[in-house]
Amino acid sequence: MIPYNKPALVGDELTYIRDAVERGKIAGNGHYTALCQRFFEERYGFEKCLLTTSCTDALELAALLLNIGPGDEVILPAYTFVSSANAFVLRGATLRFADSRPDHPNIDADRIEELITDRTKAIVVVHYAGMACDMDAVQALAQRHGIAVVEDAAQAINVLYKDRPLGGIGDLGTFSFHETKNINCGEGGMLVVNNPELRERAEIIWEKGTNRAAFWRGEVDKYGWVDVGSSFLPSELNAAFLYGQLQHIDEVIARRVVIWDEYFEALRPLQESGVLELPRIPQHSTNNGHIFYMLCRSEDERDALIGHLKEHGVHSVFHYQVLHRSPYYRKRHDGRALQNAERYEKSLLRLPLYSGLTDEEVRHVAAKVTSFYREDG
Repeated sequence: MIPYNKPALVGDELTYIRDAVERGKIAGNGHYTALCQRFFEERYGFEKCLLTTSCTDALELAALLLNIGPGDEVILPAYTFVSSANAFVLRGATLRFADSRPDHPNIDADRIEELITDRTKAIVVVHYAGMACDMDAVQALAQRHGIAVVEDAAQAINVLYKDRPLGGIGDLGTFSFHETKNINCGEGGMLVVNNPELRERAEIIWEKGTNRAAFWRGEVDKYGWVDVGSSFLPSELNAAFLYGQLQHIDEVIARRVVIWDEYFEALRPLQESGVLELPRIPQHSTNNGHIFYMLCRSEDERDALIGHLKEHGVHSVFHYQVLHRSPYYRKRHDGRALQNAERYEKSLLRLPLYSGLTDEEVRHVAAKVTSFYREDG
């Protein structure tokens, strides 16, 4: 069976983990945490980076930092993972779900302004498949209405919107280093703080509501509880593993893009014959090869294709189930039909994609997709 995802060692991850242990500090905010944060700050020009235990935690930190609470409204795409929503529901916010673009699962920037009210506190954009949303349009809306922007860039490491790195455009950005991501440490995430007014408080919330980080830097003579906060820091073991992966980010992403391109070229004839749709890279976005997805003509066809691939040793998956029709939120939703998001829910299929996938395996997967449509006629 060719798995959908297969995490791999790509460098000195185990050496760095051993070094972290030998340094005598494996709790959070140590040597390797600092190295990882500095990597992102120097490579992408991010002003302030804080490693977290997950992207979910980074989003929850963002919600705390923006003082989201009962009575506030947050606009976000319906077609996203539940973490994008949970972080704000936990603070008591009301969610206003926006539809996807007709040509891409990303949020349709043209459908955001109609959802803005005097209670709107934040707009959350999700860069699906590591491809950029229309950030100029989103930022212009947010600035006009005085609303914060949070970039859920969980899938978008190393991607540019025009000439700017994703995660570094909104007030806050979040990344994931889950084992399914291009660069991983099993479980991990990061908050990027772009708004200078939020930077000092972000570090305090990150450190359980204390000014301990300032204490370790010698900026105060003792530390105490100065704000709300929680335990967001990952272990140094996770950070050490992550640092080993980051040293090879260019090779890992280059290989994933090669695989993405091979799938696209192999399956292009099926798109040209009208039996499926292949992903479109927005003009304003680069591609990091995170996800290769295709759109089937119906939910039944998609499910049959999943079964066909499984019979031939290929594990394919679909996501997401749209959040506005979820068992938890459907009674809270305002009743609007979000047709594009619902279409992606029923038709989108993801093929295996990880840096260790061989050219022969890519050809096998593409051949089995092709054979399904040939046999189907």
